[in-house]
Amino acid sequence: MNILDKIVLRKKEEVALAKQHVSVKQLEAAQHFNRNPYSFKEFLLADDRTGIIAEFKRQSPSKGVINDKVTVADVTTAYASAGASALSVLTDTDFFGGHQRDLLEARAANKVPILRKDFMIDEYQILEAKAWGADIILLIAAILTPQEIATLAGTAKGLGLNVLLEVHNQEELERSICKDLDAIGVNNRNLADFTVNIQTSFDLADQIPADFMKISESAISDTPTIKLLKQAGFNGFLIGENFMKTEDPGLAIREFVSELISV
Repeated sequence: MNILDKIVLRKKEEVALAKQHVSVKQLEAAQHFNRNPYSFKEFLLADDRTGIIAEFKRQSPSKGVINDKVTVADVTTAYASAGASALSVLTDTDFFGGHQRDLLEARAANKVPILRKDFMIDEYQILEAKAWGADIILLIAAILTPQEIATLAGTAKGLGLNVLLEVHNQEELERSICKDLDAIGVNNRNLADFTVNIQTSFDLADQIPADFMKISESAISDTPTIKLLKQAGFNGFLIGENFMKTEDPGLAIREFVSELISV
């Protein structure tokens, strides 16, 4: 059993427990459930934004603790003020050190789109995302069947949420595309062994239909790479560890954006 298998197994347990503690009616009565989500596309393509989806991530299975000394409000507001087009907030606890309150705190502090970064396997999690103030949900092709992707994406769109599909290879891409997606992300990290290779994005760039925004995820650590990805047709760039591994992620993104503008 690889790490992804372990995460999904644990996620099934978590969802079952969550359903026992918080009913669908309680989620629907939550503060943010009836808010209108921000448009992912509008912010991603805005002239005054960078295309960066900046991630708040305390730890990961491959790296252990990355940064547990900073607060989600401080980091995400710094990301947004530096020109991030969207924020990504981990809500998985056991493997990434995230929590529901991280998303709630990020939402309270920011007026840009927020991605609930988690391993979505059940429609209940999409209701949670809406209740907690997310604007975007992530569907990972490696852990879902084409029918599950279509069902979850349809549920999300019905709630006004934006949908980001994550793929790792051409087979996942071809079997997973459906009408209710807004963007397709190519994860340059192999979720089975957590190795990274930016070439994955370049290999799949032309295979993604023009109907969808193109996002490159992981293994992006310098501005020349973003320039090349833009030339290949990518609109967005998910970056987390490159900022979070520093003492001051806010300063790290400001310096990165300053360099990006001058490239």
